[in-house]
Amino acid sequence: MILRHKYSAEYWITGDLITPPQHRANSFTKRVLDPLLADVVFVPFFATLSANKGAFRKKHGNDDYKRQRQVVDAVKSTQVWNRSGGRDHVFVLTALFGRPGGDFGGWSRGGGGSNCGESDVVPHTQVSVIKDVIVPYMHLLPRLDLSENKVRHQLLYFKGAKHRHRGGIIREKLWDLLVSEPGVIMEEGFPNATGREQSIKGMRTSEFCLHPAGDTPTSCRLFDAIQSLCIPVIVSDIIELPFEGMVDYAEFSVFPAVNDARKPSWLGNHLQSFSKEQKDRFRQNMAQVQPIFVYDNGHPGGIGPIPVDGAVNHIWKKVHQKLSMIKEAIIRERRKPPGASVPRRCHCT
Repeated sequence: MILRHKYSAEYWITGDLITPPQHRANSFTKRVLDPLLADVVFVPFFATLSANKGAFRKKHGNDDYKRQRQVVDAVKSTQVWNRSGGRDHVFVLTALFGRPGGDFGGWSRGGGGSNCGESDVVPHTQVSVIKDVIVPYMHLLPRLDLSENKVRHQLLYFKGAKHRHRGGIIREKLWDLLVSEPGVIMEEGFPNATGREQSIKGMRTSEFCLHPAGDTPTSCRLFDAIQSLCIPVIVSDIIELPFEGMVDYAEFSVFPAVNDARKPSWLGNHLQSFSKEQKDRFRQNMAQVQPIFVYDNGHPGGIGPIPVDGAVNHIWKKVHQKLSMIKEAIIRERRKPPGASVPRRCHCT
């Protein structure tokens, strides 16, 4: 299996859980082997990591799809699943399914986050910040310490594809508006082996980094910007971000309204209006939250002690916040009269 780094949240979560107990003192969670003692049941599904990206949408003749279907059927046939309808089961769904997020089974149509009907994207009726945990992508660029930050000569930087699918109209409009603006760098490409150094240079020499909508509500670009101390400019009126409630993104990011950002010259003028003191404060706040978005624990296979203030522990803290709701839903389901049908609700904004 090839590790797709930006989709590897589940890899690091699993590594923490299978770490020997004597090395898990830093972990927020305690693993138990008796499911009756567990608050939640983690299912290492590895849907995105194992998928063949080119053939993922082909169900017929796709051995990977068959294996995933077998996993779903096996999990749903267990006594542990049926005692709660999957409400206390945790799956990690990443970009090929829709958005990064730890999804609690049983609220979505079909009974679990892994069973999404005919679409390869989790519909908005099946995802909710009430039941789901939004998790960050793994950053691809190295961390820049605040003490290493230097004078930034560019105003705004973006590296990525101009043309995207769902949600990419805003990106294309912004590209056309900004590509000729002074102090703005808009580059096609990705921070892979050939573009990584270019991305590092662009993010570390620019005051702001553009984060427009694309295929998914967020991307590793946002977390690369945070690690590069490049102030994120998040152009989305409806974005959902990881660890909100623990992290206040407004303390180190700029959130222009989509309608304003689409006006000629508006975004450049708006960014130029920030004083050096404001930008310095943004970067100081950003440096404080950099560790929160780090998964890598530096151990082979991810098996070993994790950072106390890292991404894995913050994910489990967010899961912990859902426990009372999970228990309420399970109890409510048990006391329903036989044959009663109550529609499941995932609509919440």
